[in-house]
Amino acid sequence: MKLTTVTHVSVDGVMQGLGGSNEDRRGGFERGGWALPLLDDEAEAFLAEVFGRADAFLFGRRTYEIFAGYWGVMPDPENNPIAGPLNARPKYVASTTLTDPQWAGTTVLSGDVAAAVGELKAEPGRELQVHGSGNLVRHLLDSNLVDEITLLTYPVVVGQGTRLFPATGPDTALELVNSQSTPRGISIQVYRPTGRPQYATA
Repeated sequence: MKLTTVTHVSVDGVMQGLGGSNEDRRGGFERGGWALPLLDDEAEAFLAEVFGRADAFLFGRRTYEIFAGYWGVMPDPENNPIAGPLNARPKYVASTTLTDPQWAGTTVLSGDVAAAVGELKAEPGRELQVHGSGNLVRHLLDSNLVDEITLLTYPVVVGQGTRLFPATGPDTALELVNSQSTPRGISIQVYRPTGRPQYATA
């Protein structure tokens, strides 16, 4: 399977609390819910197509709990293009503290996550998708396990909160695979990591 990451970010790179004011208030974050007012039909159709391609999902613990508490308890999930795949297909969560997941079809990866993900990628299928899960995404990138990065960048500067990439960290060159924008200004880019960047000399 190809490992793909899907991340919603603001123009200033914030990925925290996009869905609602109380979704994730870590660090005193007070500006949750910044993405939903900008979500339009074209972005929703894109996301429905993305979720439909997944053969399995991989999460960090916090994102897993957010998804389980919303998509995992949605009535009639088979009638929703996002809840349907999430509930029907295998889910893996990287965690050393989660021991008894309640969402059906969940397997906890508590050991060497990079090795476990490498084994999952070796299985047949289309995509192993990671949604949100910033810490996990950074770990997977550092381990050279990510095949594609999808960024949905919303036309807003949030001004606080957790960002996808830290102030310092490894560098990665990216090849643009696809690009589009939606009527409300969400920019969607799909990138493929290609190793270290090239730097100009003199």
